[in-house]
Amino acid sequence: MLEEFELWLYRLGGVAALATLVLALNGFRRSQRRAQGRAVGVGARYLRFSVFIVFAVVYFAIGYLLWRLLPVKLPVGARITADVAGALIFFSALALYVWGYRTLGAMFTASTSFGVRLMADQRLVTSGPYRFVRHPMYLAVILAGFGGLFLYRTWAMLVFALTMFGLTLRARREEQALVAEFGEEWKNYARQVPGWFPRLRR
Repeated sequence: MLEEFELWLYRLGGVAALATLVLALNGFRRSQRRAQGRAVGVGARYLRFSVFIVFAVVYFAIGYLLWRLLPVKLPVGARITADVAGALIFFSALALYVWGYRTLGAMFTASTSFGVRLMADQRLVTSGPYRFVRHPMYLAVILAGFGGLFLYRTWAMLVFALTMFGLTLRARREEQALVAEFGEEWKNYARQVPGWFPRLRR
């Protein structure tokens, strides 16, 4: 019974993750058709859809090779707790990512820790999840990594969860581009909205 429940969760998680990835890649592909604006970092010249497809294929190949269970045997109660907690974190994180994606709309594009390129008609988005944190989509990916680690408990998810902390470097690079583009408007926004953890208010 537990195995059937886990199999159902695993399949649902895989479909949801794949759908989110396709959404992001399609958004990046569409952004390539629009006029490009300010570039920051030496890697900005490599922000092309074809490069990201190659990267995605390599990343999935590595993930496939590492898709082996971690040498951890959990009691039934702990296993169920890990499944439920992992699923809650994982699916909530994907929902947060999609919320951020839809809020960005035409402003969505891809970047790396080595380079960022804004749109020619770039505007500062401060609505939706961006009211609470400056980097909701990156936060979503980090949370999805750890939720997936609890849920799947494989070497691939462990590597994914740990490497996703590199998104903090990418966020810093994006902030350099945004402060150069928007100046005081960005600085005022950054003073009011935390980068990663929402402020608890009365």
